Amino acid sequence: MSRTRSVATSAAHKDREAPEINRRTVLAAAGAVSLSAGIGYALRPTDSEAAAAAAAEQPVAEGRKAPAAALAPYTKGTTLASVAAPRNSSGYRRLGDGAGWTRVLRSDLAAARPGRENRRTALAAFVQFTDLHLMDVQHPLRLEYVRVHDRHAWRPHEALTVPGAVSLVERVNALRGAPVTGSPLHFVMTTGDNTDNNAHSELEWFMKVMSGGRITPNTGDPHHYEGVQNSGMKLYWQASSTVRDQDKSVGFPHLAGYLAAAIREVRSPGLNLPWYSTVGNHDALPLGCFGSHADPYLAEAAVAGKKLMSVGDAEAKKLQDTIRTAQDPKGSGYRDFLKAHARSMRSVTGDERRAPYTPADYLKAHLDPAYQGLGPVGHGYSSANLAAGTQYYAFRISDDVIGISLDTTDAGGHYDGSIGTVQLAWLEKTLKENKDSYAVVFSHHTSKSMTNTRPDPAHPGDRRHTGTELVTLLNRHANVLAWVNGHIHRNLITPHKASNGNSFWEITTASHVDHPQLARIVELVDNKDGTISLFTTLIESAAPHRTDFADLSQTGLAALYRELAFNAPGAGKALAGNTTDRNTELVLRKA
Repeated sequence: MSRTRSVATSAAHKDREAPEINRRTVLAAAGAVSLSAGIGYALRPTDSEAAAAAAAEQPVAEGRKAPAAALAPYTKGTTLASVAAPRNSSGYRRLGDGAGWTRVLRSDLAAARPGRENRRTALAAFVQFTDLHLMDVQHPLRLEYVRVHDRHAWRPHEALTVPGAVSLVERVNALRGAPVTGSPLHFVMTTGDNTDNNAHSELEWFMKVMSGGRITPNTGDPHHYEGVQNSGMKLYWQASSTVRDQDKSVGFPHLAGYLAAAIREVRSPGLNLPWYSTVGNHDALPLGCFGSHADPYLAEAAVAGKKLMSVGDAEAKKLQDTIRTAQDPKGSGYRDFLKAHARSMRSVTGDERRAPYTPADYLKAHLDPAYQGLGPVGHGYSSANLAAGTQYYAFRISDDVIGISLDTTDAGGHYDGSIGTVQLAWLEKTLKENKDSYAVVFSHHTSKSMTNTRPDPAHPGDRRHTGTELVTLLNRHANVLAWVNGHIHRNLITPHKASNGNSFWEITTASHVDHPQLARIVELVDNKDGTISLFTTLIESAAPHRTDFADLSQTGLAALYRELAFNAPGAGKALAGNTTDRNTELVLRKA
C-alpha cells in the first residue's frame, strides 16, 4: 500500500487556500491536525492549524522544555532501567529500586527479519495515560462502605491521586524522546477514566494536571478533610489518628498530618507535549455506572451535606451485586438505598463543585482556552463535537499516521461499553477515506469489555455493537496497526488476525490508580523489509521509589501514593501482566 500523505479533501483544500501555514511546523507544534469531529464528515482544520502555527512562534514556557534528545536507544526513566520493588517480603512492604523489565519480541502476527534495526525509520511516537481516576475522595455519593464486604472496594491511597498524576506528567516532561528511535514524542493521549465520580471538581483537576496550574484537591470545608479517613472507623485507614484500624493491623503507618497534606495545594507544570483526550465510563456516567438518565436525586445528593460511611455486610453485598450485574442502570435502586440510610449519614460541608458534569460540560472544558496548555485546541474535540453531541474524532499524528479516538461508553448505564451504529459507520468511513495512512485507534474499553449493549436513552434507535464486532471492522482495513485502550487496569497485549490476512495489535495498559501505576510509550517504525514494528515501553511516575514517611511534600506524597498502592488489599503482580504485555517489540506485516 502506498504511504503518501493523506488528509481529508477539505483539509487539502485548506492547505491550497493558506500556503503560509507549514504543515511540518504545525505537526511539530500541535502534534496533529483535526480530521473529523465525529459527525460523519471531515472538518477543515482551520482552527487547529492556525492555533498550532501561532504556538510554534511562541517561546516555550519555562519548565516545559523537553530535554535535549539522547542517542537512541536509551532506558533512563523507563521500566527498562528500573521498576519499584519491595525491600522486605512480608507485612507492609517498603519500596526501593528494583530490576528493570526486559523488552520482549513478539512475532505472533509476522516474523521479525534480521538487520531491521539498521533499516528502520520512525513513523510516530506517543505516550498513553489511562485510568488516572482523579478523585474527590470526600464526595457524598462514593461507595467506600462496600469495603465491609469487599476489601478491594476502597483503596487506602485514594486521597493522593492528584499528586500522583502530576508526578506522571513530570516523568513525561523529563523523557528524552522515544526510547528506541530517539524521535520526538508527538503527543500524550489519555484513554479515559480521567476522573472518578463524574464530578465538576475532578474535571477541573484533570484539566489542570494535564495543561498546568494550581490544584487544591479538596471540596467541602476549605480547611479540613471530611471523609472516611477521619471518621474513626476501623474499616478505613485512619492515617492521622492513633485508631488501630484494619489497615494499621497489617502494617500501614500512622502519619500525623497526612490528611492536611493530602488536601493541600498541588502545582502541575503541565505537559510539555500536546495532549488528547478519550472519554471513559467514569467520565461520562455518575459513579462510572449509572446512565445519562440517572435519577435526579443523585445529582442533589452529590452537592448536599450528608455522607454515608457505613452499612452492614449483607447490604453492601446486595448493592455491589446490583451494580455489577447492571440491574440498576438509572440509579433508582441506589436512590432508595441512600434514602433508607438517611439517618446513618454523617454531616459534611455541601459543595456545588461536586455536581455531575454532562458530556457537553466535558467538551466545553477541553475547549476552554484556560486549559489549552500546549494544545491542540480542544485536545481533539471541536465545536462540531459540541454541536453534534459526539465525543469521537480523528486527527493526524504524522505524515503517514492518523489517530482515531472512539467513545465506547454506554449512556444506557453500566461500566462496560459498546459502540453505536452511527459511530461505527463513521469509523468505517474515516478508515476508508484515509486508507493511504496507517491508523492507530484509541478507546477506553477493551474488545472483551465491550459487551454492554443497553440502548442509549437519547438515541434508542442507534443499535449498540460489541467489541467482537469492532474487531471485525478493524480487521477489514489493512492500514490499522493498533487499538490502544485501558479500563481493565491491567497490562495486556493481544494479537488480532483475520482470515483475509489483515492484523493489528490491541495494546491495553494498566491504570495509574492501582499498582503498578504505569503509562506507556508507543513507537511505530517501518522496518523497510515488509514489516512494521510497534515498540511499547512502560514508565512510572517521576517520584522516587523509596519513601520517607516524614516527607509530606508534593513529591513525597507522590512516592507514598505508589507505595500505598503496592500495599493496597488485592494488589499484586497480576495487573502488571506478563513480560509479553510490558516492554515489547510487536511485529506486523506491512500492508
